[in-house]
Amino acid sequence: MRILDAGDRALLIEFDGLDAALAHYRALEADRHPEVIDLVPAARTILVRYRHRTHRERVAAWLRTVTTAATHISDAPSTVQIPVRYDGPDLAEVGALTGLGADGVVAAHTSQIWTVAFGGFSPGFGYLVGADTRLHVPRRATPRTAVPAGAVGLASEFSGIYPRSSPGGWQLIGTTAEQLWNVDRDPPALLQPGAVVTFVAI
Repeated sequence: MRILDAGDRALLIEFDGLDAALAHYRALEADRHPEVIDLVPAARTILVRYRHRTHRERVAAWLRTVTTAATHISDAPSTVQIPVRYDGPDLAEVGALTGLGADGVVAAHTSQIWTVAFGGFSPGFGYLVGADTRLHVPRRATPRTAVPAGAVGLASEFSGIYPRSSPGGWQLIGTTAEQLWNVDRDPPALLQPGAVVTFVAI
């Protein structure tokens, strides 16, 4: 773990990989320092924002003492169930790439627990990780200029849901009617970092 200054009211923690970053995010969120106002996880970093520049040393000391040993998926802040119609245009191709076939992809996607590792790309888009490496597939060779809102996709070790229509290069395996981003909701994003997600075929 490496701690770097990010302006005068934030620290950036760097990790060796996604697993370490996610484990530390869970631990920090579970026992948040009273002077910390925001934790922003990413693939290999966590941005830690604090109230005042004079708090820097106290927050840095706290970061060095937090342990991940007792933090598990059961400690996640919430569980979200997403109903999915597995009708994506790339489902057959993903079935061929993985050797699972279309039905096997659906079974693998719905039978495991996913965790929101971090958010990015567009408001409400959560990068989900799961334990089943059989679903690790490359992005499409040619991205689409428009992916519809609610499209459920796979890319590398991640699964995700497009909150709105946008360009994208993920392999699309299904669609959901769930609203991923709503400014009238608190918080607006349905998928918060650290949350547990399960998919249900409809």
